[in-house]
Amino acid sequence: MTLLRQTTAAKFVPKRGSSIDAATLARAAEIIDKVRAGREPALLDIATSLGDLSPGAQSIYQRDDLAAAERAIPPRDRELLQRVATRIRAFAEAQRESLRDLNLSVPAGRAGHTVAPVDAAGCYAPGGRFPLPSSVLMTVLAARAAGVAQVVVASPKPTIATLAAASIAGADMLLAVGGAQAIAAMAFGVLVPACDVIAGPGNRYVTAAKKLLAGEVGIDMLAGPSELTILADESADAAIVAADLLAQAEHDDDAVPILVTTSESLAGRVEQELESQLATLPTSATARNALANGAIVLTQSLALAAEVCNRIAPEHLEVIVRDENSVLPLLRHYGAIFVGQSSAEVFGDYGVGPNHTLPTGGTARFSGGLSVFNFLRVRTWMKLGDASSLASVVGDSAQLGRIEGLEAHARAAEKRLSP
Repeated sequence: MTLLRQTTAAKFVPKRGSSIDAATLARAAEIIDKVRAGREPALLDIATSLGDLSPGAQSIYQRDDLAAAERAIPPRDRELLQRVATRIRAFAEAQRESLRDLNLSVPAGRAGHTVAPVDAAGCYAPGGRFPLPSSVLMTVLAARAAGVAQVVVASPKPTIATLAAASIAGADMLLAVGGAQAIAAMAFGVLVPACDVIAGPGNRYVTAAKKLLAGEVGIDMLAGPSELTILADESADAAIVAADLLAQAEHDDDAVPILVTTSESLAGRVEQELESQLATLPTSATARNALANGAIVLTQSLALAAEVCNRIAPEHLEVIVRDENSVLPLLRHYGAIFVGQSSAEVFGDYGVGPNHTLPTGGTARFSGGLSVFNFLRVRTWMKLGDASSLASVVGDSAQLGRIEGLEAHARAAEKRLSP
């Protein structure tokens, strides 16, 4: 029995849709309502009952607490987090610099836009089986590069590495609460400042809460199970392909690892490597379960392989082919792309520069990954001249107003000529 089911391009149907079921949405809504109405006592009661906090445990870590954790971790770990933070910060700051204010000549005056950060951002980082200090760095550093004044982290049962990462990234405080209750707390300003944008990956309750609160606050995306698609031809190293698929598969039981290839020989060698590498992998139980969600898709050509990848629109896309320049222009939909055998997806996870919080479930067809842009607002402005320069603008506005049946609009425009 193969670990990854084999199929063809014609038969392959990508997984789609959210992992949020009705029961999860209902439970998240109940938690949100309790936190909204009951504020701090309700939040702490829910967090304690769900195991985020022990009775009387510290729920808020202020800047001094975070700095103490940074000093307390082993120097080697501290230097690692600082190095990674430097890379992520440099990329995020370059992104911010790429979006400039605009000042343009328009009929009768000038118009443009300004780019401004939100006032406060909430950054969620998972706890649980695999605490992710890397997610703290990714979210907080993006918010800080955008210029956000107040940055809050929420993470249940934070490890010392998570606390240290929050300090290194420049967070103002950390709320030691997870799940829907943490998202509600950051949305409503319970124990922490009310946040304008909430970002970061989490479990299905986190995602459900973000879905329910979107519109009251800004959110980055509704993240589902993590995904990796590898597009490879016969030139790919089967051991590397298998290692990358397993790195994705060990995330959780719902992860989706897929190989799209023109080479039946590579497919067979990857299967052998998966079995061999699983034999010594500590997370093999989880990885095996996740491999059952994936597939090997055999195609007749690289052009067809690229089209399969576009149909998947994966969170992560690796391209390991002999002639990558012939394939790259054909690829349209992905959260992040990793080009060439040296460009492991895990390098993206661990802070070479670009953010690792990316769209899943096919949403890369219409959205991108987390970046400084999630924490910025582009606000337009207009300043027009006196009546002598307004005639054409007034005439067009009045005519359009009357076409639409909005006489008051037309009259308001004409008042500029005859107040």
